[in-house]
Amino acid sequence: MGMLDLVTTNSGVILSIRTRPGSGKNCVLGEYGGRLKLAVTAAPEKGKANKAVIKLLAEIFQIHESSIHIISGKSSQDKRLLIEGLTANDLKSLLQTYW
Repeated sequence: MGMLDLVTTNSGVILSIRTRPGSGKNCVLGEYGGRLKLAVTAAPEKGKANKAVIKLLAEIFQIHESSIHIISGKSSQDKRLLIEGLTANDLKSLLQTYW
């Protein structure tokens, strides 16, 4: 895994992602320019892809979906998410076991 752009906050970690909606399966594709690249099967309409991204990340990070908040890029492929309750090291180790 490359160098992810992670920002630690008082409540958790800000993770930058790049999404590819409408893919064949929900999965992590790798690292792209400091962002975690994700594919989701949901179409980018009415928030369906955003919900799929949050569900996928909740499974990977073993947390509840309500702990993940899209803080920017709701209608863009490039998003920033706040992952509450985890540290940057937690995120990295969970991603390595998933990958």
